[in-house]
Parts: sequence; C-alpha cells; structure tokens
Amino acid sequence: MTASILALTSSLSSLSFSSHVAQKPTTVSFPCSRSASIANICGTSSRTPRLVVSATVASPELETVNLKKYVKSRLPGGFAAQTIIGTGRRKCAIARVVLQEGTGKVVINYRDAKEYLQGNPLWLQYVKVPLVTLGYESNYDVFVKAHGGGLSGQAQAISLGIARALLKVSEDHRRPLRKEGLLTRDSRVVERKKPGLKKARKAPQFSKR
Repeated sequence: MTASILALTSSLSSLSFSSHVAQKPTTVSFPCSRSASIANICGTSSRTPRLVVSATVASPELETVNLKKYVKSRLPGGFAAQTIIGTGRRKCAIARVVLQEGTGKVVINYRDAKEYLQGNPLWLQYVKVPLVTLGYESNYDVFVKAHGGGLSGQAQAISLGIARALLKVSEDHRRPLRKEGLLTRDSRVVERKKPGLKKARKAPQFSKR
C-alpha cells in the first residue's frame, strides 16, 4: 500500500504545469474569398449584382394600333371604297364586311376575331361557316366593322355579311350558300314590352278573391 502511494506521488511530481495563461484566445483566420460561404464566415457581406430580366409584353393598345395600321394599308380608301363588301344585320347588330385575298385572317373592329369574340367557339363558328361551306377558309382575309347589339348578334351579322360578299365574288356561290341557309336574314327580334304587363307577354299574378 505504501509502495503504491509513493509511486503515484513520484509520477505526479514528474508532471510540470505551466503557470503562463494566454490572455487572448487563439483565433484561426481564414482568407476571405468571393464565395458566399466564406463571406459569411469572415463576417463580410458580399453583394453580388442581380441580373434583372425585363420581359417586354405587347400591350393591347399597341396591338390595336398595329392592327389599325395593317387594316388601313390593306384597305386603301376605307371600307366604302372596296368592291367585295357585304352588309349583315341580326337583332340590333350591323356588320360591314370586306373580303380580300389572303390567308384566312379575320379582323373585327381592328382586333383579332378570337380576342374580340372572347374565344367563344360558337360565335367563331358563325363567322367561319360561309367560308368553310365554299372551301375558302384559307383563301380570303375578312375585315369587319361591327356595332350595335351584343357579340352573339354581331357574330351572326358578320356571317350574313360574309355570305353576301361571297356573292359578289361569283354568282355560282348562291346555290350552296342558299342550301345552308346563310343568305336568309333572321328577322327575329325581341318583342317589345306592353303596358300593364311585366314583359312582352308575362302578366302580373292575378287573384280572383
């Protein structure tokens, strides 16, 4: 027991402790670089220039102006000076249609037909039926001035106007257009309201007692 204590004290005495304590902690310095991770370590904020990409989107007003210039270049003298022209009416809508040889482009009031008719497939079909009947859907450009009524009435008025304009191209078109009923002016309009009634025919509720 005494021998083990003496061995332990001798081993402890062989160890030397330094009384000098460093005043400042040792710091490890990293060379600052341009990478984001090292910049965060060094404490410096590296501001990299941001790439700003501005996409130029054509405004509807600009497209309308361009289409207006295009129509005026295609129709010198305006609508009234053209030879292949037809007028269609439906309800309160009136459409003046001019046909010119082209690729099947349809412009209504200086706007594309799909945009003007809000992409409605039925209204677009009304416009294209006369040309499709004769197989001219990609042979003529259609320029239209329409006003009055709603889009449905204007689409049907354009259909009648195109059919009448196709008659000026050739009288042989009358038979197939007549067979499809495209040359008949639809005379149906909204019936006017009568006094004492709620609408044209709807009467207020009647109570006998």
